[in-house]
Amino acid sequence: MNRLARWARAEWGLLYVTVREPLLKRRWRAVPMTLGAVALTAVLHFVQNQSWGYRFVQDTGAVRAVDPLWPALLRTPLSLFVPALDLPVWGALAQILFVFGIAEICLGRWRTLVIAYAATLAGTLYARLGIWLGFDNLFGLPSSDRLVVDTGPSAAVVGLAVFVAWRYGAYVTALAVTAAIAIEVMLKGNLAGKEHLAAIIAVGLLCLVSALRHRRLGVRQAGRGVR
Repeated sequence: MNRLARWARAEWGLLYVTVREPLLKRRWRAVPMTLGAVALTAVLHFVQNQSWGYRFVQDTGAVRAVDPLWPALLRTPLSLFVPALDLPVWGALAQILFVFGIAEICLGRWRTLVIAYAATLAGTLYARLGIWLGFDNLFGLPSSDRLVVDTGPSAAVVGLAVFVAWRYGAYVTALAVTAAIAIEVMLKGNLAGKEHLAAIIAVGLLCLVSALRHRRLGVRQAGRGVR
């Protein structure tokens, strides 16, 4: 038990302390962007389930690989907050509240939004590439997937979880999330799983860029210290 506690402290200790302090001091005021995202998702869910609102949400926030590229890119940011019709909305709300909330405290609201959008965009663009490659290709998709409505926060949630875990030294957690997605792709090979994998690859590149940037800053600071 002590060994498990030591491992948990080493894996999540820094992340826990970083999140705990702002929540204790500011409570819900520590995550205003996250609360706004939860509210937006709930409103969009309500509207798209009304006869008068379904078409509006589809026209402004639904993305399909069959759609022209530029309209799809314009819809991609809002698509992140449109819950998938075949999944319970509470799942999307819980994902946003938990993962976006942690990311907002640890990374800041703008960086959180940028990473979330990058992960979602990677999935959106992969869908087109996968269909172009074809079902016979290991990384391809069946042509029928071009009609699948692609919405929801899951790609953004996966991407943020991996980035935050890596940034705060929870490397086992980042690896576990990646492995879970890889297993999902091997077992199902569906659009959602492969989009999640594309999101992780995109976030992995962001992690690499961030690491190189911090390394360069460290070299510069060390050089100035020597002088």
